[in-house]
Amino acid sequence: MNFLLNDKRKLVITLAVLLFIGFAATTLVNYFVSKSVIRESIVANELPLTSDNLYSEIQKDLVRPVLIASMMANDTFLRDWVIDGERDTGKITKYLREIKQRTGTITSFFISERTRVYYQTEGVLKRVLEDDPRDAWYFRVRTMDAPYEISFDPDLANKGVPTTFINFRVFDYDRRYLGVAGVGLAVNTIRGLINKYQERYQGSVYFFDQQSGALLFGDKAHVAGTTISSIEGLGDLAERIRQEGAGNYQYQSGGRNHLLNVRLVPELKWYLFVERVEDEALAGIRHTLYINLSICIVISLIVLLATSLTINHYQSQLEAMATTDKLTGLSNRQACDLLMPQALSEARRAKAPLLAIMIDIDHFKNVNDRLGHLAGDSVLTQLAQAIKGTLRESDIVCRWGGEEFLIVVKGSAEVQGKTLAEKIRASVANGAFRYRDTAVPVTISLGVAFYVDGESPEQLVARADKALYEAKETGRNRVCVAA
Repeated sequence: MNFLLNDKRKLVITLAVLLFIGFAATTLVNYFVSKSVIRESIVANELPLTSDNLYSEIQKDLVRPVLIASMMANDTFLRDWVIDGERDTGKITKYLREIKQRTGTITSFFISERTRVYYQTEGVLKRVLEDDPRDAWYFRVRTMDAPYEISFDPDLANKGVPTTFINFRVFDYDRRYLGVAGVGLAVNTIRGLINKYQERYQGSVYFFDQQSGALLFGDKAHVAGTTISSIEGLGDLAERIRQEGAGNYQYQSGGRNHLLNVRLVPELKWYLFVERVEDEALAGIRHTLYINLSICIVISLIVLLATSLTINHYQSQLEAMATTDKLTGLSNRQACDLLMPQALSEARRAKAPLLAIMIDIDHFKNVNDRLGHLAGDSVLTQLAQAIKGTLRESDIVCRWGGEEFLIVVKGSAEVQGKTLAEKIRASVANGAFRYRDTAVPVTISLGVAFYVDGESPEQLVARADKALYEAKETGRNRVCVAA
């Protein structure tokens, strides 16, 4: 911990990592929990509820043709007309035409078992033949046990348009088989209904004919006759769906997970498939995840910026406190210990002169004793300003300790150095030092030492200090130069 606190860069990086990990972990945990909850909601609630609602609409939209075909199969007119010998073709044609017009179906028809004639809205279409593959459906219906079937076949009366036929077996009053009656819906009509369901419920809706394995979709991407086995992933579920029937399933297709609810529509003998692609269903929460992560990054950056600025601010204050004398505002001795080696190094490289001036206030103890320590502090502060006023920005001046000051002057030859020291002395001696309303006479003694090549900072300061001692011993208020 101390290692981090002592290295600002490492501290900021560590905070960044901790903040990001914390925010990211919280966001990701929330995402995966929400994802699981939403997925469970889709499987357990949304898809089954959609399936129930669709079943109600299907009963209204698609079961109606089954009821129409049932009505035809039990119509007394149709049965009486057949039992009477099918003598007036115009009557059956008119009957079928009215059924078609009233119900909005694409076609209505009747095929007689006795004559094998195929009647439809425009009259006689043909005779059904056992060796004609196009008529195989009739002979299948003829022998089946169920009262009706729904099949997907081309409508020969309408240029082979793909059509959904409801084929209902017709019996006389003694349950003798008379033929097949029914209506047809264009596949595109059913597709339109499926598209309407998909738009309303925001999911994929399609039908599965268990008998043929055919799937009927609303979109144009799947042509009529598409089977369950031809759909990637879904084909693997075909047998399971046939065995289990209604329920929830899932499969992989195109690299995406599909959630599927299956429900039997007994009136149609179809299975209703309601499906959601998991990725699409979770797109909203994934978008929220990206927003949250972006917010996390922005907040982390703001916190780090604020932390860095705060650390810089306090570090600057600490550095100032560590290197500045609080009373005079000058550099303190610790700062001088750092600055002097740099100044000597520069002087050696540039072969330039450099001198050190050590200053001490004469009889400073008397000021403290006579006027108090606050007066002494005031004198020190005024003296610091007076010394600074005679120096350049590049010169170094610090409070060495107590009433002593050290000046390091760069680029001054011996004569210039002596002149500068004398100027400082005279400026102080002639200065108007005051404490409150009391004038305080102040003089200083100065020791000057010129840098000798190869000399250490300590040696230079020691020679300046020795010269200062000489100035004090020889009367004070004077400048002495070290030999």
